[in-house]
Amino acid sequence: MSIPTAPLPAKLVCSVLSADLASLWPTVVTELEALFGPTDSVSEELPFDFTAYYDRELGTPIARRFLSFARLLPQDGLIAAKLATNALETRLAGPDGRRRVNCDPGLLTQERLVLATGKNFTHRIYLGQGLFADLTLVFQAGSWQTLPWTFPDYASPALRGILTAIRNRYRQDLRELPSHPHP
Repeated sequence: MSIPTAPLPAKLVCSVLSADLASLWPTVVTELEALFGPTDSVSEELPFDFTAYYDRELGTPIARRFLSFARLLPQDGLIAAKLATNALETRLAGPDGRRRVNCDPGLLTQERLVLATGKNFTHRIYLGQGLFADLTLVFQAGSWQTLPWTFPDYASPALRGILTAIRNRYRQDLRELPSHPHP
């Protein structure tokens, strides 16, 4: 019999996409920090040219910034994080109601990166409140491993490098927790 225990807290990460990222960024990062606390990692602006999926809604060219937050999050907090970023997207929408920014939160642990989504698919696990967990990457043998459904941008060396740096910071955060064993 397995006995349920709470897992270690996770590092909350967020991908921010927008065709108006330069002008919206100060507001977006301020709002995200109000929701989740201070950031401890913010990437440079990266081009988002892996897909045209968001072009019609967000415009072009789309840029991305990827960030993580200093405060660790219980792993069952992913639903609340996604609902909060959805509300932020709505608040920042244009006068026509179209999103101007896409904020995708996820949880990074030593073993995996899980993103939250409202879209069902074969490999996604229902969390509740209309949201699913997307196992996007796994960390094995010293590096991030892609899966058959990993989005091309998350498979890129640039994004995996950012995630590795965030994972290293997360491992340091775990070592500083008084009640958890050292990773």
